[in-house]
Amino acid sequence: MNIAVLDAATLGADLELSPLRELGEVAVYDATPPELVRSRLLGAEVAVINKVRLNGENLRDNPSLKLICLAATGYDNVDVDWCRRAGVAVCNVAGYSTDSVAQLTAAMALYLVNRLGSYTAAVRSGGYTHGPTANLLTPVYHELRGMTWGVAGYGRIGRRVGEIAEALGCRVLAWRKHPAPGEPCVTLEELCGASDILSVHLPLTEETRGLFSEARIRSLKEGCVFINVARGAVADEAALAAAAAEGRLGGLGVDVYSTEPFPEDHPFYAVRELPQVCLTPHVAWGALEARRRCLAEIAENIRAFRRGERRNRVEGRP
Repeated sequence: MNIAVLDAATLGADLELSPLRELGEVAVYDATPPELVRSRLLGAEVAVINKVRLNGENLRDNPSLKLICLAATGYDNVDVDWCRRAGVAVCNVAGYSTDSVAQLTAAMALYLVNRLGSYTAAVRSGGYTHGPTANLLTPVYHELRGMTWGVAGYGRIGRRVGEIAEALGCRVLAWRKHPAPGEPCVTLEELCGASDILSVHLPLTEETRGLFSEARIRSLKEGCVFINVARGAVADEAALAAAAAEGRLGGLGVDVYSTEPFPEDHPFYAVRELPQVCLTPHVAWGALEARRRCLAEIAENIRAFRRGERRNRVEGRP
């Protein structure tokens, strides 16, 4: 098979692509700008992408293309409805990054609750070295035990985060559109009002876009630590930046953005150095082990497609 990898750099330079090379001829592009997508896919039977946007405009008049493999769980960057009409199969990868994302979520929560931004800055600046005491205790930080950790989106990642939160002594509340019996689910309004920490693990859909609006962010419990490792557009980024700058949030941790990388006129750029803000470059999914699992799953999706099987097939809009 002829396989085109359009944005290999997003998978990491340390990731060996041999699982794909075993399946056919592989053309690898570190990055593909929009104007080159169409030409680079001509003649390819399989497209492997992470962040590249694919739609009818750059997929039309390409009879060779039969399969699009996403190196991701979310598929909002692919016009799946157009692909279905055109007979192009779309496969994603689910579950590969659960531990990686949950780990970074917990790391952000611990960093922000323990006020490590302020404490490490005091040491780096020399303030601690030249200060009068053996220890610094301001700003005040609190133990996690007894706090309420809200989880918005209670799928695989959300449940794993909930397990970590419970292990740290937190009471866990969750919100999902269709809760199952026995899950600690409440309304979104209750979640916002009760959570000392609120982490978001939702796909980007028409229903979740802007779900955490300015009004909903204002409804958060005073001092809430808000963490988004889902998709940037599920929250009003300007409202989050303002809440962080004004001190209404106890902390802001974000790994995903509506524009990636975010530009200098993005709301987060102005608050990126605040001690109670932890911004990371869309890295939560990317532990080496997770990326290796992702690539192995992509290869298996291609093998299954070649056998005429339906595996990890995306059937409609997310």
